[in-house]
Amino acid sequence: MAESSARILVVDDESEIRELLSDLLDSHGFEALLAANGVQMRDHLANSAVDLLLLDLRLRGEDGMVLAREVREQSDMPILMLTGKGDETDRILGLELAADDFMMKPFNNRELVARIRALLRRVRPAATPDVELARSSNERLCFDGWIMDLTARVLTRADGRAEQLTFAEFALLEVLVKSPNRVYSREQLLEATRGMQADVFDRTIDVLILRLRRKIEPNPRQPKYIQTERGMGYIFRQEVRAC
Repeated sequence: MAESSARILVVDDESEIRELLSDLLDSHGFEALLAANGVQMRDHLANSAVDLLLLDLRLRGEDGMVLAREVREQSDMPILMLTGKGDETDRILGLELAADDFMMKPFNNRELVARIRALLRRVRPAATPDVELARSSNERLCFDGWIMDLTARVLTRADGRAEQLTFAEFALLEVLVKSPNRVYSREQLLEATRGMQADVFDRTIDVLILRLRRKIEPNPRQPKYIQTERGMGYIFRQEVRAC
């Protein structure tokens, strides 16, 4: 999928915002689908292939977080949430539940387009970090029974069950797994997984780490894979091999 040909579903109850976003997306080569509420959102999702969801957090009479979680239960498409509130708690809660990224209203048009493109790039395998691991032809990495298929972007357990990860979760785990036993600071992980400098906050990585630990660690309270290096950041402490 070419980034510029992606289909983006905009869900916002303000007609002016919908039209502004439609014009902005069209001008950058994206195809915009517009919805004013959850009913219209579901209709588009049922009848169209959507590559990214741009969702307002505060819809009239509806909770954007509930809609995001509903979509996440059915799909791993990137979700970028818009909010007019400056409360960091909303952003953290949204990331914990379903969203891949947040932007505050009023937003900078160029930054919004940059973030959309960054999220769409998650669909494709990420570039290899500085520590290169030998790979098989289908680009799979294995650790402790887990299999990461970097082409299909699927994480599978030893028994063959796939673990559902968001794009942000998979991108973060991929960075860590490709460079085992390397300590990454929060800032380095933000840069590696998001490629953005504005409107980010330290808790973003902490929330994603928490979500990953809940999904892959045998005991999230005593992690054996993603460990904390106090005062430094995070490290992946497992042997990783191509498989």
